[in-house]
Amino acid sequence: MVGSSHEAMHRIFQDHPGLFSRVSEVLGIDFAPPTSVTVLPTDLTEARPLERRVDTLLRLETEDDEPLILAVEAQSGKDPDKPASWAYYASYLLTKYRLQPMLLVVCQDRATAEWAARPVRFGPPQWPLLVLRPLVAGPHNMPVITDPAEVRKDPALATLSAITHATHPDIGRILKAMTTVLRDMPHAIADPIVELIAQGMGKHPAAELWRNLVAVDLSFYKSYISQEIRAEGRAEGRAEGETRRAAEDVLAVLDARGIHVPEEARARITGCADPETLHHWLRRAATATTADEIFTDE
Repeated sequence: MVGSSHEAMHRIFQDHPGLFSRVSEVLGIDFAPPTSVTVLPTDLTEARPLERRVDTLLRLETEDDEPLILAVEAQSGKDPDKPASWAYYASYLLTKYRLQPMLLVVCQDRATAEWAARPVRFGPPQWPLLVLRPLVAGPHNMPVITDPAEVRKDPALATLSAITHATHPDIGRILKAMTTVLRDMPHAIADPIVELIAQGMGKHPAAELWRNLVAVDLSFYKSYISQEIRAEGRAEGRAEGETRRAAEDVLAVLDARGIHVPEEARARITGCADPETLHHWLRRAATATTADEIFTDE
């Protein structure tokens, strides 16, 4: 079942772990592309009954540099307790894996992204013991990709860009560029992207736009969301057909009894989308002497 945008913002790095090096390049920081990746357990619970979990945790191997422990956190709003938790994650990961930790925070709104990007100093002001400086990806620095050619170059980066720009004024063009490219992709690649974007749109208005684009542009895909959309479409089609036939039945009874139906009454009958009301009008049509009488005692 489609989940929240929180899942999509970090899970994309599990599906496409090499994406981190491209995101860091976009953000102006050089991390070599990984040569191998290991998805690690996200449970950072201590021996004491205190549970701490990061959203996604990866070990990235590169040809030249030492392995890197990457924690990815999806952040939906400002949380004054988070910096301390992030500092704990970094310290714990360094202690557990004896490798340098890196934290990437992914956001969907500019205010949260700018808050998360601010360095946080721990310790006395005259001698900070620790400075927390996470790397942040959000609508303030992710590219707005509306050109299918750019999507085709890096579908994973384009997917993350679409997720971080869920409320952007050009989200329609962004999502249309995605479906244009996904039409030509193998199902094994396209279907997970369809699901990630569906999750990423969350409860934003763009979620309905994405559902419609998937239903129209990607009608041959068998992913969960596309099946759900088509099922809903079939159900809606059946309901519309039933109400249309019910309206026709009301008009047919009135016509068979020789009762004139003014244009205003005809429009009211054919425009009604409530089956119960139409059935009530049908019963009234069997005894009414004028078309307007069927509307009484609704």
